[in-house]
Amino acid sequence: MIAELRRRAYLGAMQVASWLPRVELPFAAPSRPELLQPPEPETPVAVEPVPAVARESAPPSAPDPVAERPRIEVPRPGVAARAAKPESTEAEAEAPVPAKPQVAPPPRFALQLLRAGACAVLVELPTGEPLQGRDPAYLLLKDLLRAAGLPDSPQLVGEPVRWPLLARGSLDQGPQAALEYVQSFVAARLEEQEPCACLWLVGLPAIRFAGEAEAEAYHRELQIDGLGAAWALPGLELLMDEPARKAELWQAMRRVRQRWMADS
Repeated sequence: MIAELRRRAYLGAMQVASWLPRVELPFAAPSRPELLQPPEPETPVAVEPVPAVARESAPPSAPDPVAERPRIEVPRPGVAARAAKPESTEAEAEAPVPAKPQVAPPPRFALQLLRAGACAVLVELPTGEPLQGRDPAYLLLKDLLRAAGLPDSPQLVGEPVRWPLLARGSLDQGPQAALEYVQSFVAARLEEQEPCACLWLVGLPAIRFAGEAEAEAYHRELQIDGLGAAWALPGLELLMDEPARKAELWQAMRRVRQRWMADS
């Protein structure tokens, strides 16, 4: 019995549904009688020939409208989207990404407008606070005014200008906005005073945001629209840190002082 089960397992693994042994197998199950009968021979089917005359006179068969109908391919949205996605991705990759405009940070400075005789002085405040009587920077400014033949006790004109104006907010406080504000502030204060023979710009922030110039303008005269004639000087702290600059400053003062000495 075990041999029969193993034999059937082998036949099942070989996908053999029915088989007949050539000899009698020991311990094998009896064969089914229908499997021992020989198969019946197949009867050939006779096909009647069609006469040639009938074939020639027969009308041609009508074409099948379904067979001759052209096949229309309807694109599926999903397939079209997947097919177009790589091209759009490549186009996006090749398209240049517009660069974001760079916003300049707001400059930081403090300026004070003074009046000394026929001249106005826009001076940089080194510490951001108004000049005091014992400050070395203020003592140096008094020396410059005396050497220029002007009163050495200048009068304050308005409050100090501190930039940026606001600590927060979306207001534009870049360099261009600072320049426009300082020029408009100085022009408004000068209109309230007697005519000014010359405007001193002491320090780089005063030269940059009132005179629209840079450090190359030190010791030079400038003509500013709305403000008139101006004279650019290095900052008070720079003069104290680099005393050698004072010699060039004295030489430039001899040429420029004729502008306000003629009005005194």
